[in-house]
Amino acid sequence: MDKKSNASTAITKDVTCPFCGILCDDLVIQNQNNKLKVIENGCSKAIEMFQKELPESSAQIKGKNVSLDDAIDSVCKILKKSHTPLIAGLGTDVSGIRNVMELADKTGAILDHMHGNGLIRNTLVLQDLGWIMTTMAEIKNRADLVIFAGTDATNFSRFYERVIWNKESMFKLKNDDRQIVYIGANLNSKPGINPNGKRPTVLDCETEEIGEIISSLHALVAGATLDVNEVAGIKVKTLQTLAEQMKTAKYGVIVWAPGELDFPHAELTIQNFCETVKYLTRFTRFAGFSLGGNDGGMTANSVCAWQSGYPLRVNFNKGYPDYDAYRYSTHNVLKNKEVDSLLWISSFSSNINTPHASIPTIVMGMPDTKLKFKPDVFIPVSTPGIDHTGQIIRTDSVVSLPLKKVRTSPYASVPSVLNQVIERM
Repeated sequence: MDKKSNASTAITKDVTCPFCGILCDDLVIQNQNNKLKVIENGCSKAIEMFQKELPESSAQIKGKNVSLDDAIDSVCKILKKSHTPLIAGLGTDVSGIRNVMELADKTGAILDHMHGNGLIRNTLVLQDLGWIMTTMAEIKNRADLVIFAGTDATNFSRFYERVIWNKESMFKLKNDDRQIVYIGANLNSKPGINPNGKRPTVLDCETEEIGEIISSLHALVAGATLDVNEVAGIKVKTLQTLAEQMKTAKYGVIVWAPGELDFPHAELTIQNFCETVKYLTRFTRFAGFSLGGNDGGMTANSVCAWQSGYPLRVNFNKGYPDYDAYRYSTHNVLKNKEVDSLLWISSFSSNINTPHASIPTIVMGMPDTKLKFKPDVFIPVSTPGIDHTGQIIRTDSVVSLPLKKVRTSPYASVPSVLNQVIERM
């Protein structure tokens, strides 16, 4: 049994936290009179989100409170009049995205996620040259060299606890056997100090120069000689030492967060990571690992891919899925006035800035969502993994985890609202 209760208190174990891409699934949540408390294993973000009390909110049409039924009717009217809707944000679970796909097919909509810029950096590399990737479990159990490139993973609070500094591993890998390296600017290397005090290696360079560092390491691993003393401010001798460590590692990993590589053509830097990994597999086992998937990003991308054959940024207006990584971004279709209505979905966060465009706008958001404008329709929705059950896909895309219902919410779920819209359409 994972749930114990008395008249007013229930405790649920093995709860999956849906509020970042690593989906920690070991939380213990207490529900006392519908007020939640994280008893075990919650990071600061999990505690904030689970323990946030539900505010009173109502469906609205142009700022005026209405019934949910009336709001759904208004959504249908907007979408029926729309030639090319944009359905974006997409912060929901597997069932929600399945319904989004059906609605997009019916309305000829364009789809993009709120974190689409980060997602597409990875997608472009995968489509162009492919990659060799690993999983959280493989890093935990095998990796003796972990290189954080452009990220310190602190946006994923428990990554070090659950993956890097382990109390147990399958193959007796000890913390002192694991070498941590950071490449980039202003990275917090403190989490990379192992429990016995062993410090990580830090290569301090501008974020835009990480690709140059990785390319140089690739060349050194391949046996080339660099006719310079420094690369991006890093001494070549330091790079030679790291290149040798990469060749002799039993299982090496390069970790990046595509959303944090926010500079022009960052996909070329990610491509450098992946090509270096491929070359290293001639000598040893090496792999890449991408940190992301927040707000259901990996879920949305995966469901879109398996149902349409394409990742996100796909247009159903032509009667078939048409994919374009640049043209169909939220920013571009709004800027170029290629859409005439917007449906924005965010059920994991109330702090996302919803785009404000001069077209009919529908927002399905958490009850405490703060908007800088009054949308044509606002529908407060419940949160998967707190208010209703569901499934969500982890950052490494190999696992879908079940989400539990740990409290009762007066608000409808995104899947149920979309179901009603689809039926009425």
